[in-house]
Amino acid sequence: MAESVKVEEVADAMFRIIKEGQGLKKYKATDLQKEMIEKFGADRCNKDLCKKAIRILIESERCVYTYFGGSFIEIPHREAAAND
Repeated sequence: MAESVKVEEVADAMFRIIKEGQGLKKYKATDLQKEMIEKFGADRCNKDLCKKAIRILIESERCVYTYFGGSFIEIPHREAAAND
C-alpha cells in the first residue's frame, strides 16, 4: 500500500485549483474530493483526508463557504468598501 498524502499537501493542491478557477468556476466539496483522489490516487488520498484538508482551508480563512443554489468553496472576496 502506498504512503498516504499529507493533509497539508492536499489542502495546498485544493487551494491552487480554487485560485486558478476563481471567477470561472465554483467548486463544491465533492468536486474537490474527486479531483484530489484523481490527482493523488485512491490508494493515497480518500474522502476523509479531503474533508480534513477542506477544514484546514476554512479554519485558516484561506477559503470560505458560499451559498448560491448550493454550497461552494471559494477564496474570500474583498469588498469594494474595504479598499478605502
